[in-house]
Parts: sequence; C-alpha cells; structure tokens
Amino acid sequence: MSYILQIETATTSCSVALTHNRQVLAFKEIDARNIHAEVITVYIDELIAKCDITYADLDAVAVSCGPGSYTGLRIGVSTAKGLCFALDKPLIAVETLAAMATGAVANHPVEDDVLLCPMIDARRMEVYTAIFDKARQIIKPTAAEIIDESSFANLLAKLNILFFGDGADKCREALGSNPHARFLPDFVNSAVHLTNIATDKFNRKEFVDVAYFEPYYLKDFIAGKKAGS
Repeated sequence: MSYILQIETATTSCSVALTHNRQVLAFKEIDARNIHAEVITVYIDELIAKCDITYADLDAVAVSCGPGSYTGLRIGVSTAKGLCFALDKPLIAVETLAAMATGAVANHPVEDDVLLCPMIDARRMEVYTAIFDKARQIIKPTAAEIIDESSFANLLAKLNILFFGDGADKCREALGSNPHARFLPDFVNSAVHLTNIATDKFNRKEFVDVAYFEPYYLKDFIAGKKAGS
C-alpha cells in the first residue's frame, strides 16, 4: 500500500502525478517552456488537496532523473529532494527515456516486433536517446546522438523502430523515407509514465541517497550568452 508522488520535468512538460498501488489518483501537467519553477509546487499542493491526503501520507517521491533539460531536471530533482528531506521519505529515481518507453507502450498499440526509440531534443540535430524492445529491455543504451540519414542504419535495415518524443521531429526529417521508421505524433512526457517503474522500485526498496543524488544530465551544461551581450 503506497502513495507515491511522481515528478516529471525533464523536457518542456511540467507534470506531477499521485499514485496509489499503481493506480493514478490524479495528475496535472502543462507543456510550456520556462514555467516549471512557477507551477510545480502549486501543482503538487493541488494534487494533495484533491486526493484528500496530507504530505505525511506520502510513502515516497519519484522523479524523472534525466537525461533532458538541465534547468528542468534541476528544478524537478531539487523539488523532490526538498520534499524527501522535509518529510523524511525515500527518493526514487526513474530514468527518463525508460519512462517514455513505458508510456508509449501503455498508451498506444505497439506490435511485438517494433523497437521503441524515445528521443529528447538537445540542440541543433542532436538528441538524447536509447532503444528498447517492447518489454523495455535495452537494445541500445542512452547516448547523445547527432541525427542524420545514416542514424540507426544497422537496425533499420531489418527492424521497425518507433520514434517519439520532442526530439523525434529531427529524426523524421532525416529518416522519414525509411520504410522501417515509424513516428508517434504528439507524444508528451508525463509523470504518469513513471508509475510502473516507480512502483517496482518502491517494492524493491530501490531508493537513492537524498543528500548526494544528482540528475543524469548526460552532457555538461553550457550557458548561452544573453541577447545583446
């Protein structure tokens, strides 16, 4: 019997969900840039009130831990760690691309022989990506990839791959003519996608150290110059 607060901020989507024994009780989310810090704690308060529980009733906090947006991840993980410190609750880290793959399978019909390729937009023609089979076993581990016409050539020569996420449009431009490349439109990251992985980790007591845990940025943050500087 577990109440888990789930937080997803790895992309432009700011999403929170409250689950109980794998059942999603409520969620709230918005897909917009640079809004995470403004709304995340408000959304969490609203979920707690809507589900008529208290913060003390939470059994754990789960957070999408990357890769993804440096600022988004920092806000989500900082919020999760702050709650865990204040409430003395365990912290669960869920790899973002794995959660995306789980969400794709849960919400869309996917054939058994189709590989799953979640993609998070990085910069220019680069994405953060990995490849999973339908059972969410890793076929190609997480990496930063520059997308061009030769990307995933060995796999696409004989297998169907479903590309989705906010980085998939780059792949569509480069690989859309390949008969084995498929695309899932309008996929948005959601805290709901964390549910099965977070619940499994909670049941195994697979927690991370609240004091020392850091997001999986994958690449070092490079600050851009402000306009006019």
